[in-house]
Amino acid sequence: MKFLFLGSGTSHGVPVIGCDCAVCTSADPRNKRTRVSALVRTEGASLLIDTPPDFRAQMLRHNIARFDAVLMTHSHADHLFGMDDVRIICAREKRAMPIYGNAETLRTIREKFDYVFRDEGKAFGWEIPRLELREIMQTSDVFGIPVTPVPIHHACWTIHGYRIGGLAYLTDCSGIPETSLPLLEGLDTLVIGAIRHEPHRSHFAVYQALEAIERIKPRRAFLTHISHRLDHVETEAALPPHVRLAYDGLELEVPGP
Repeated sequence: MKFLFLGSGTSHGVPVIGCDCAVCTSADPRNKRTRVSALVRTEGASLLIDTPPDFRAQMLRHNIARFDAVLMTHSHADHLFGMDDVRIICAREKRAMPIYGNAETLRTIREKFDYVFRDEGKAFGWEIPRLELREIMQTSDVFGIPVTPVPIHHACWTIHGYRIGGLAYLTDCSGIPETSLPLLEGLDTLVIGAIRHEPHRSHFAVYQALEAIERIKPRRAFLTHISHRLDHVETEAALPPHVRLAYDGLELEVPGP
């Protein structure tokens, strides 16, 4: 199974508009971060995780023409607001796009993209996306790929991480419930959010992510959802050898389901 980081940045992206800090003005391409998203590919199918505002640019940058379904972690704007651009895939393949998430995420999608679901929207045909909302609360077969939702805390929210084969993806994480820990046993690769060094209300700081990694004990881990407070080279130099910083375009091979 292959896992591609389409985006590794926090909600502002990096560089941040109007910022002239050392990271935002860095020449290192690993410090250029679009909003978080990822693509999971097996021989039989490909699954997109989240549709950020940068979704179209990410598809073009990596020459990705299609995927089979979308796994939504939650409905914050930096994870959701590229959803309209799935319409080109719906139109080309003449099918609705399955969108998986928890009940609250799906409710917000229906609210924010109400024109997709109104009867009068059908008059526009394939000019608007066709979305098929599917609640996922336990391990499910998604185009032949077993996908396990992993409840995690994001401030006062409970959102979804996902386990697929030997990989777990826990972006926007500020806490992991005890009941979710058994879902993370025996991991090869853990992808987990770490926004900056200082504590944050709704995201792990680097030291908190490292504590979670130590508890879960994957073979290796990658930090994502990174702000402009973290320079790639400087941050990696201080990390344990089995923990690395993600960057846009990084592709991993991981044990499949």
